[in-house]
Amino acid sequence: MKVAVLGGRTGLLGMPLTRAFEAAGFETRPIGRADFDICDPSATGAFLDEFQPDWVVNAVAYTAVDKAEDEPDEAGRLNRGLPQMLGKLCKNRGVGLFHYSTDFVFDGRKTTPYTEEDPTGPLCVYGQSKLDGEKALAQAAPEKLIVARVAWLFGPDKKNFVHTILNLAKQRDELSVVHDQIGSPSYTPDLAAYSVALVRAGATGLFHLANAGRASWCELASEAVTAAGLSCQVRAITSDQWPLKAKRPAYSVLSTAKFTEATGVSPRPWLQALREYVFASLEVGPE
Repeated sequence: MKVAVLGGRTGLLGMPLTRAFEAAGFETRPIGRADFDICDPSATGAFLDEFQPDWVVNAVAYTAVDKAEDEPDEAGRLNRGLPQMLGKLCKNRGVGLFHYSTDFVFDGRKTTPYTEEDPTGPLCVYGQSKLDGEKALAQAAPEKLIVARVAWLFGPDKKNFVHTILNLAKQRDELSVVHDQIGSPSYTPDLAAYSVALVRAGATGLFHLANAGRASWCELASEAVTAAGLSCQVRAITSDQWPLKAKRPAYSVLSTAKFTEATGVSPRPWLQALREYVFASLEVGPE
């Protein structure tokens, strides 16, 4: 099978996706900005006609959550417009489309893990733009469609929350990190492996992908600092003490039961994945 990974050359999730599909035996073509303008339907259509993939995996998104409050049109262009276009192009060619959404489509009022059937209610422009992308894909209705909501990504190759925390912890004696937002920390190589598992299982539809367990941002930061053997103290604060432009859900833990039912794969704990990431980072030096 052939797979085209949009964002596969430089993306935090795209690069692990490229490696995972290659390792699984797929003929994989990573696509980056230097290849062509993926928002141009003519250029993207020409690529699909040339490569003729079985699946297009879209790991391109506008992810600057706070900046999106000031750039709603740009967020919408990538998070709604791009998947809508890809949906139409893939449907017309009989190509499968794998698209990624976010836990920020929820309002955070639950206290138990969100399932795929739970009602949505984004609190910010970014979350709304991602939900609009989901809806646009549902309308385009390509024959083979997987939409995977993911959350709190960390992993190799690119700057991410854990990477930033470790760099700061090397320079400071104390860090203050929000403790009243709870979610599903997720290791990008694991998410990539779970994505391959869904394609191999012949699954379609909406799924939640994340590592097992839950944590606050403070807990995630504290465990990362501990794993790295740093002496920095991580102090818990409330969201009110660290105001940001975009409102986040207070609770956005994702249930992965539907994914496990479809694939037989049980996601591993985020803490195990975090330690693997931190230990690998220490071996190779600063990323």
